[in-house]
Amino acid sequence: MKYKYKLKNLDCAQCAKRVEEYLSSQQNFNNVVVNFSTLNLSFNTLDSNIDKKYVQKLVSNVEPEVVVLDENESYAHSSDYKYTILRIFLSFILMLCTLIVNQKMLCTFFFLISYILMLYKPIIDSIKLLKRHIIDENILVSISCIGAFIIGERYEGLMVIFLYEIGKLLESLALNKSRNSITSLITIKQDYATMENGDEVPVEKVRIDDIILVKPGQSIPVDGTIIEGNTNLDTSVITGESKLVSVSTGDIVLSGSISTDGLIKIKVLKEYENSTISRIMELVTSATDKKTQTETFVNKLSKIYTPIIILLAILVGILLPIFTDISFKSSIYKALSFLVISCPCAIVISVPLSYFSAIGTCSKQGILIKGSNYLDNLLDIKEIVFDKTGTLTTGKFSVTDVKVFSGTKEEVLYYAVLAENMSTHPIAQSIVKYYGKKIDNKSVVDYKEQGGYGITYKIDDKNIKVGNSKLVKYDENIDGSTNIFVSVNDNVIGCIVLTDMLNETSKLGIKLLNDKGIKTSMLTGDNELSTVKVANELNISDYKYCMLPEDKYNEIISKQKKTKVAFVGDGINDAPVLAASDIGISMGLNGANIAIETSDIVIMTNDLTKISKVIDISRFTNNIIKINITFALFIKILVLILTFIGIGSMWQAIFADVGVTLITIFNSFRILSKK
Repeated sequence: MKYKYKLKNLDCAQCAKRVEEYLSSQQNFNNVVVNFSTLNLSFNTLDSNIDKKYVQKLVSNVEPEVVVLDENESYAHSSDYKYTILRIFLSFILMLCTLIVNQKMLCTFFFLISYILMLYKPIIDSIKLLKRHIIDENILVSISCIGAFIIGERYEGLMVIFLYEIGKLLESLALNKSRNSITSLITIKQDYATMENGDEVPVEKVRIDDIILVKPGQSIPVDGTIIEGNTNLDTSVITGESKLVSVSTGDIVLSGSISTDGLIKIKVLKEYENSTISRIMELVTSATDKKTQTETFVNKLSKIYTPIIILLAILVGILLPIFTDISFKSSIYKALSFLVISCPCAIVISVPLSYFSAIGTCSKQGILIKGSNYLDNLLDIKEIVFDKTGTLTTGKFSVTDVKVFSGTKEEVLYYAVLAENMSTHPIAQSIVKYYGKKIDNKSVVDYKEQGGYGITYKIDDKNIKVGNSKLVKYDENIDGSTNIFVSVNDNVIGCIVLTDMLNETSKLGIKLLNDKGIKTSMLTGDNELSTVKVANELNISDYKYCMLPEDKYNEIISKQKKTKVAFVGDGINDAPVLAASDIGISMGLNGANIAIETSDIVIMTNDLTKISKVIDISRFTNNIIKINITFALFIKILVLILTFIGIGSMWQAIFADVGVTLITIFNSFRILSKK
C-alpha cells in the first residue's frame, strides 16, 4: 500500500535526505522518497496500521520542527515567517540598546538576551540531531556565533546570526515562490464535476459511463467522449499549444482541457486517477524523485562534509598560533569564519532546485520528464532513432486504391475489414472507415494478431491472412505507399493501398537535431519504397525497413554498444524499444498507453521540434548548475583566502554562505523563463 503526505517546515535538502534515510531504515517501510522540491513524502508498506500520527512521530525523531500533513491538506507559511521576523526584530532592538547604554553589565545582559533569542532554536535543533549522531549547518553557525561572543567579537557574532536567519528566511521565500510557480503549472485539477442532473460531486467519485456537463470556462474533470454539444478547447495546459481545438459529438476530450465557448455533455471513459490530468500531475510532482548523479553525489558528500569542516576549523584554530606568529584570538576568529564560509547550502539547495525548475518549465510546454536523471542523460545522447508511422508521419492513413489480383474488390475489402474492425491500429481504422458498412464478425474463428505481420483468422473453412508482404509471402513491388495484402487459402487476392502524410513538424524537427550535431535515423516495419520516400523527404540517410519489434530492439542494443541512443515512438510495438533505449521518448497525444508508460519523456503533442526544445532546456539547466557550483566554490575559496591573510572577516564569510546561496537560487529561477 502506498502512502503520501506533505511536509511542512522542511527547510533544507539535507534535512529531507535525513528524513528519507531514517524512514527507509524502519521495518516495513519501502521505496521511501522525500522530495525537497515538492515537499512530498511517499512510501510503500504492508502495515495497515500506519497513520499520520505514527509517521509524524518518526519524522520528529530526525527533524523536530517538520510537520506531517495529509496529501491534500493546505497550510500557510506566513505564521512561520512572522515568528522568525519577530525574533530578528527583538534581537536587533536589544543590540541597538547596547550602543546606547554605557553600563557594561547591562550591555552584556542585552547581548546575552539577543544571542539567546537568535540562537536558542538552532542550538536546540542541533542538540536533538547530535543525539542521533547527525551534524548539520546549524552547528557550524552556532559555534561561530558563540565563539565570536567569547573572543569579544559580539557585534560580528550577532550580525552573522542575523544575516544567516534573514538569508534562511529569504531562501524559504524564494523556494516557496519557485514551488508555487511550478505548482501553478500542474495544479490544473477540477475538484468537482457537474453531473447530468446538475449535482456537483467530487471528481474522485465520478465513475466510468457517468454523464457529466462542462460549461463554458470550465475545465474538463475526467477523460470522456462528447455525446452532445460542441465547443473550442484550450488544451495549452496539457500540450503547451495555445491554438484552440474544435470538438463536437463523438470526439474524445482529455481532462485538463478548458471549454471556452460551448456547453458539452460528456460520457466518462476513465475515472480521475487514470485520467490524463491525474497522470500528468503524478508524473511532474514525482519527477524529481529520481535523482541525477550530481544530486546523488551532493547528498553523499553532505553527510561527511560538515564533520570534516568542523575538524579542519579546530586544526586551524590550534595549529596557526603554533606554526605562525598569529595570535590565539586571531586564529580562533579565522577558524570561526572558516565554519561560516564552508556551509554547503548554495550547492545543496541550488542543484535540485535547478532540476525542479527545468521539469516545471518542460511541463508548461507540454513535455513531461519522468525524472531529473532523464533530463540529465539527454546531454549524452548522440543519436536519436525514430519510428516512422505515427511519429515522423501523422499515422492518419487514407485508402487511395484497392488492387485486385483475383476475385473482386468487394471480396478484398470484406476479408480485410473482418480482420481490421477488431483492431485499434490507425491503418485498421482507416480501412474500416473506407469500407463504410456494418459488418458481422460472428462467423470469424481462430482470430490471431501477429505483431509486425498482421492478422490471421478462419471463416467458412477459409484461411484468411491480412497484413504485410511477409505474412502472405508476396514479393512486394507496388509503390511507395503502405500496402495491406489479403490472402485466401494462401492465394493473394489483392491489396489495399494506403498513404500516410508526413508530420508537418518532422522536417524542422530533424533539421534542428542535426544542427545540434545529433545523428538521426529511422527504424520501421513498413516496406522499402515507403521508407525510402520518407527518408528522402527528411534527409535521413540511416534507415532500416520491414523490421519486426524484436528487430528494432536488437538494432537499438547494437547501437548502444557504440553510443548513447534515444528512441522516439508511439505504438504498442515500440514499448520494448522505448524501454531498452538510453532515453525513450513517446509521442503522447495519440500514443498507446503502454508506450507512454515505458518511456522516459512524453511529448504531449505530435510536435517533433519539442525534442530539440527539451534538449535545449537540458543543456541550459546543466549550464546553470555548472555556473552555480563554480560561482559558489570560487567565492568561498576567495573569501577563505582573504580571511587567512587577514583581509576578510565574518561579514564576508556570511556573504560567502547566505549571499551566495541566494544568488544561486535566483540564478536557478532563470530556467523557469526558458522558452
